[in-house]
Amino acid sequence: MIIVSTDGSCLRNPGGAIGWAWVNHEGPSQSGGEPSGTNQIAELRALLEAITAHPGSDPLLIESDSQYAIKCASEWLPGWKRKGWKTAGGTPVKNLAVVQSIDRAISERSGPVRFRWVRGHVGNHYNEMADVLAGEAARAVASGEMAPTTTVATTPVSASAGPSRTDADDAFTLF
Repeated sequence: MIIVSTDGSCLRNPGGAIGWAWVNHEGPSQSGGEPSGTNQIAELRALLEAITAHPGSDPLLIESDSQYAIKCASEWLPGWKRKGWKTAGGTPVKNLAVVQSIDRAISERSGPVRFRWVRGHVGNHYNEMADVLAGEAARAVASGEMAPTTTVATTPVSASAGPSRTDADDAFTLF
């Protein structure tokens, strides 16, 4: 199983530069950004980038501290699709383009994709690393040091660098 942590960052919500990042628990990490967006778009973009960067048949588990992003990609997406991309209240789905891209990426991936919520900013090594990378990407785009939508590979992450997984962690897994 491939385990990846994701995070998004927005310097001024809404309308500030955004950054996104994913960190593979046994491999590389990537980040990028856009000159303007929202925190929700940054979180969703992080999920999308993680899915597309990990094709294949191996199961993919994405950890995120964004319940919104996880619910968009798993719980709410099937209903929105059935309702012609409308919410339960009949309004258009927010952030539709990136939500549809996530739907496509999951559908095109041969292996299963699962999501697990993790509490943010409490010392989870991989979540903290994704947070730092997303913030750095947002600041780099805002300052002109990074071109928008650029993907930047960073150093591999040691599998022993973070905490070990426990059965209690699985309590927050969404399928």
